[in-house]
Amino acid sequence: MDTNTILIILGIVAIIIGLVVAYNILRKSLDAKTLGSAEQRAKNLILDAENRAETLKKETIVEAKETALKLIDDAEKEIKERRNDISKLENRLIQKEESLDKKLDNIERKTQSLADKEESINKKRKELDDIHKQQLEQLEKISGYTKEEAKNILLESIKSDIKHDASIMIKEIEGKAREEADKRAKNIIANAIQRCAADHVAENTVSVVSLPNDEMKGRIIGREGRNIRALENATGIELIIDDTPEAVILSGFDSVRREIAKLALEKLVVDGRIHPARIEEMVAKAEKEIGQRIKEAGEEVTFDLGIHNLHPELIKLVGRLKYRTSYGQNALKHSQEVAYLAGLIAGELELDIAVAKRAGLLHDIGKALDHEKEGTHIQLGMEVLKKYKEQDAIIDAMKSHHGDYEPVTIEAVIVAAADALSAARPGARKETLESYIKRLEALEEIANTTEGVEKSYAIQAGREIRIIAKPDEVKDDELPFVAREIAKKIEQNVNYPGQIKVNICRETRAIEYAK
Repeated sequence: MDTNTILIILGIVAIIIGLVVAYNILRKSLDAKTLGSAEQRAKNLILDAENRAETLKKETIVEAKETALKLIDDAEKEIKERRNDISKLENRLIQKEESLDKKLDNIERKTQSLADKEESINKKRKELDDIHKQQLEQLEKISGYTKEEAKNILLESIKSDIKHDASIMIKEIEGKAREEADKRAKNIIANAIQRCAADHVAENTVSVVSLPNDEMKGRIIGREGRNIRALENATGIELIIDDTPEAVILSGFDSVRREIAKLALEKLVVDGRIHPARIEEMVAKAEKEIGQRIKEAGEEVTFDLGIHNLHPELIKLVGRLKYRTSYGQNALKHSQEVAYLAGLIAGELELDIAVAKRAGLLHDIGKALDHEKEGTHIQLGMEVLKKYKEQDAIIDAMKSHHGDYEPVTIEAVIVAAADALSAARPGARKETLESYIKRLEALEEIANTTEGVEKSYAIQAGREIRIIAKPDEVKDDELPFVAREIAKKIEQNVNYPGQIKVNICRETRAIEYAK
C-alpha cells in the first residue's frame, strides 16, 4: 500500500469523525434551538470538515511527493557510486591482465632458453659418453682385462679390505657395548633377584590321600565299586587303589579337579559315611571351598603386588594358577615372581612399574584355561584379556613373551626377560634327562655342521657352547662372523629358556727350529 492511499484513508476517517461529532452536537442542541438552525449548523460543520479533509489531503500528497523525490535522489547517488566502483575494478582487472601477459611472455622466453640449454647439455653428455667409452676401450687394451673382469677384481679387493676393517670395527664396538651392557644388565638383574624372594613348589599330575587304615579302601570302593565310580564321575579324576599301604592315589591332568577330589575324599574319610549321595554332597562342598580358596589366592597375590582394579573374573583365573604347574614349576608362584622381577627392572629403567607388574602377573593367564578350552595359552590369554577390557600394553606383553608376536612396548620386552629369568634359574623347573640330552646334542650338531668348526662342546647345562675353529680355514678377524652365524642358527632351531653363550676360539701356533 503506497503513501497516497494511506493519506486518502486518513482523510476519509477524519471526515467520518467530524460527522459523528457534528451529529452529537446537533442532537444536544435540538431542545434549545429550532430544527432549522440545527440543520444550518450541521451543514456548516460538514462543510468545515470537508474543507479540513481537503487541506489534509493536499498536505499529505505534498509530503508524499517530497519523500518520493528524496528516495529517487538517494537511489541515483547509490547507482552513481556503484558505477564508480565497477569502473575502478575494471581498471584493476585490465592492469592485472596486462601484468599476466608480461609474465607469460617472460615464462615463454625462459622455457625456450631452458630447452636450448637442455639440448646443449644432452649434446655434451653424448660427447662425454663417447669419450668415456673410448677411454674404457683403451684401458681394456692396456690392462688386458675386460670391464667386468676388472670390476670383479676391484670388488674382491675392496670386499676383502672392508671385511677385515668391518671385523675389527665390529669386534671393538661389540666389546664396548657388551662391557657396558653386561655391567648394566648384571646390576639390574642382581638387584632384581636380591629383592625378590619367592617360594616354589614342584607338583605332579597325581595326589595322594592318606587313610587311617587299609579297611577304608574297601569302603571307598563300595559294593560292586559304586562308591569309587560315583567319586570318579563327580570329580573327573581317576582313583588308583593298589597295594600302597594306607593311601589312595588320585590321577588327573586338571589340578583343580584333582584338588577338589582330594578334599572331598579327605572329608569323606573323616566323616566315615561313604555312599553315592554323600559323595555328591561332599564334592559340592569341596568345589565351593576350592572356589573360595582360588579367589582368596588371587586376591592375596594382587594385594601383595599392589595391583588394583583387576576384574573379579581375572582374579579368579589368577587364583586357579595356584593349582597349575608348568615343567614342575607352580604357575602362580612363577607369575608372581615374574611380576616382581618385571616391576624391579622397570623401576631401574624408569619405566611404568604398574604396567610391568600387571603384565608380568597376567602373562600366563591362559594356562588357567588350557585344560578347559582348545588353543595355546597365548591364544586363550589374548581372548580372556580382551574380554575383560585389559589395556593394549598388557595384551601386547602377554602375547609376545614367548616370541610368538613381535613386542611393541619396552614393558613387553621386560616381561619376556623376567619370564626367562624366572624359568631359567637353577632349580626353578624340572627337566627330563631325555629332553636335556636332546638339547645338548642339537647345540653340538648345529656348531659342528658350520663351516670352519673343528669341534664343539655344550657345557654348563646347555647354557654355553664352546667351539674350536680350524686355524687353517678361519682367521682371527673372521671369528665374530662364525659366532654370529652359529648363534642365529641356535635361535632358529632350538627351544631353550634364557640365553646360550657361544664361545669360539682359534689356536695360533708359531714353530721355529734352532740350527
